[in-house]
This record gives sequence, structure tokens and C-alpha cells, in this order.
Amino acid sequence: MTTEPDGHPAILGSDGGSPSLGPGSSAGVGGAGTGGGGSDGTAEEAPLLRRTRLRLLAWSGGITLVILIALGVAVYAAVANMLDANLTTPLEHRAQDIAALVQRSGFPGRPQVGIAFGGAAGGTIAFVVGPGGSVQGATGLELPQGLPDSGGVAAALRSGSDVRDATVSGIPVRIYSLAVPGPDGTYVVQVIGDRTAEERLLGTLAEVLGFGGLAALLLALAAGYIYAGYALVPIRLSIRRRQEALRRQREFTANASHELRTPLTVIRASVADLRRNRTRPVQDVGEALDDIDSEVSHLTALVDDLLLLARADSGAVEIARVPVDLADVAAEAAGLLAPVGAERGVSVLVDPRPAELIGDPLRLRQLVTILVDNAIAHSPAGGTVLVRVRREAEAATLDVADEGPGIREEDLGRVFERFWRADDAPAGGTGLGLSIARWIVERHGGTISASNRPEGGALFEARLAAPPTKDTTRDWDEEHPAASDFAA
Repeated sequence: MTTEPDGHPAILGSDGGSPSLGPGSSAGVGGAGTGGGGSDGTAEEAPLLRRTRLRLLAWSGGITLVILIALGVAVYAAVANMLDANLTTPLEHRAQDIAALVQRSGFPGRPQVGIAFGGAAGGTIAFVVGPGGSVQGATGLELPQGLPDSGGVAAALRSGSDVRDATVSGIPVRIYSLAVPGPDGTYVVQVIGDRTAEERLLGTLAEVLGFGGLAALLLALAAGYIYAGYALVPIRLSIRRRQEALRRQREFTANASHELRTPLTVIRASVADLRRNRTRPVQDVGEALDDIDSEVSHLTALVDDLLLLARADSGAVEIARVPVDLADVAAEAAGLLAPVGAERGVSVLVDPRPAELIGDPLRLRQLVTILVDNAIAHSPAGGTVLVRVRREAEAATLDVADEGPGIREEDLGRVFERFWRADDAPAGGTGLGLSIARWIVERHGGTISASNRPEGGALFEARLAAPPTKDTTRDWDEEHPAASDFAA
């Protein structure tokens, strides 16, 4: 708090910083900090976020597809190899059994060939091709067209054995051919097994893997799309914070320029008037000097408020942390403003009760000064400003009520905005006081709100975090870092 040349207190947020409101109002930064720039920000960020989301979805979908394909190929190959071995092994064993008989006594006349029933080789057909190329020992056995398989016979004669898949009478089969040296030449034992069940199983497996993989891919894409949306929340918030910061910076610059232009214009006009009357006595140009003095005071307060908010935004303002009784601070600050209210016909009443907290006495005094000065400015002659301090469970409350016309409903969300003033606000002020008040409250781990009283007038309520008792201050500090760590 500084002092005007006439000795009256110059209050931050009054003639030097308190926002003036419209019919019944007090000022504020309510909506600018969070909701501002919502539509523009969304329109600007939507294409970028959409591209990013689709890119993440494409990557996750592509990786999932590769994994599903690799897994499906591995499963199909493992099952195919297992089925292949399960069919080929019985064919080999039966061919070797027949070959052993051929080697001992030439081709036997006993029924070792033909269709086998039961056992591992059940359902297979076996026969022997003699050195002359004719089927031997299969009396009464009519072989399907295409048997014996001449290609298998020729390959077995060259390499000793041969396994191949073929189709006989429209039935998929596996043909195992084994060359066996006999007394009168080389015989070839051919054993044929039906592959219909194997192909059906592999076909069913391929369908299951295909449709199952497709369903898994679609589910993965859907989950990836949802997850990408959640993953982009911090990015979206960061973009909106950046856009909001830029918007507020532009508004801050524009509003500051507007607020500075008016006093500078008055000062320039007053200087021009002095130059035109430079030969006249000082008492004849006193009005111009008074205008200059008033506007310089206004500019000084405005610059002080701007500097405080700029330093606060950058985190350069240090807040003291000492035990203080909010009731004493409120009584002292309100008492200093009582003469100001008396000049305007407004009474200032204080109803304090002990409310200890850990905070900065100077900033808390500034908070009370801003709220009380603002209430005086909006109270009619003969009105009363009531300042009430109470202690709750873990908070100290400061209520400042006036008997003015109150705050318009559409303005309640904007009363704490920087530079915001209602159209019919009282003259004077910079529109920064309540913004500073909100900053002080938030740095003390609290909240501040504005509302209308049922009986008329505006009510500002500040709730400041406070330790329950002195004995538990240390535990309370750990649970309330916003209120205890002020030196950020």
C-alpha cells in the first residue's frame, strides 16, 4: 500500500488497481483462464489432432496386423507339420513292414497288401510294383485310376524313397514309395493314405485364423482409436493452454494499451494547455496540474499492478510464510479504508473472529484492501460494507458484502478477468484489482468467488487454507503444498 500526496492511502485495485463493475458488481478473472478460446482453439487443433490420432492408429494397427500374420503363419505351419507327420509316419511303417517280407522271400503271396483296417495304418492302401512295372500280390484288388503312381515309382527307384501328395479320383492322397531290392530285381512298395481329413482340418484352421485375426485386428483398431484419444488428452490440453496463453497475452497487451492511452491523452492535453498559457500565473492553470497529477497517480498504480501480475505469472513473486491471524489483518486493512468510506457516506463494519493461518501478512492485507475498496466503490451513500472473518475446519474465510445493486448474472463468470469492467462501472480503477485478489487467494491455497446476496448487493467469499491446529501444522503442510510452498 502506498500513500497519495494528500496523505490518504492509495489502494491497489482502487484508484490504483481495483476493477470497477457494472450495476452492482465487483470485477474478475473468471472465464478467461479456462474456457477462453475454446471454439477457435478447437477449430485450430482439430486437424492436427485428427492427423496425429490417425497416424497413431495406423502404426498400432500395422504392428497388430504384422503380429497377427506372424502368429497365424506360425500356428498354421505347426499344425500342418504335425498333421503331415501323423499321416506320413504310418505310411512309412507299413511300407517298411512289406519291404522286409519282400527282402526275405521275394514278394509274398500272403495278404500283406490291399486295404488295412485298424491300427495306425488303418484306411491305407498298399501294393507292390514289380521290376517289370506291374502290380504284384494284389489279387482281386482293383486300384483306382492313377495308381500305381508312376512318378513316385520312378523317384523311389532313383533315390530309394519318395513322398508326394496327389489327387486320385478326386480324393487328395499322400503316396509313399519305397524301393526294395529283391531276388529278381528292385521292387517298389507304394502306400497311399487319404488326406481329406487333413485338408479339412487345415481349411477350418485357416478360416478360424483368418476371421479370428480380422476380428482381433478390428478390436485392436477400435481399442487403439479410443486409447489414442486418451493419449492425446495431454497434447490437447497443452495446445489449448498455449492458445489460451497467446489469447490472454494479446488481450492483455490490447487492454493495457487501451488503459494507458486515456491518461496519456489527458496528460498531453494538459501539457498543451500549459504551453498555451505559459505566461499565466500557476493558480490560473491549477486545473491542468491537477489533471496531470491525477493521471500520473493512475498510471503509477496501473504500472504497479501490471508489474505485479507479470511477475506473478512468471513465478518471480515470493510469498512470505509466517503464522498470521486473518482477523487482525482484516480489521487493520478495513480500518484504514473507513475514512475513505466515510467520505462517500459508506460505513465499514468489521466482524472478525480469530482465524490463524500460514501466509503473507502484506499480501493478505492487500487482499482485504482490494475487496473492501471495491465494495465501497459500489455501495450507495448511506450503505454499509460488512467484513466478516471466520474459522472453519481447515480454512479461514473472508467475506466482504456491500449493499449496492449487485452483479449481473451474465457478469458473474467474468468478474475476475484482467481489465474487465462492466459498461456502467464507476469511474476510476484499472480492472486489475480482483485479478490480483484471486492470485493472492490461490497462492494461499484457497479459492475466491463472487455472488449476489438475497437481500441485495454483492458478496465476495475467499476461503484460505489453514492448518487445523498448531500441533498438526507440519502434517497439514505436507497435505497442502499449494498453501505451504509459496516461494515458487
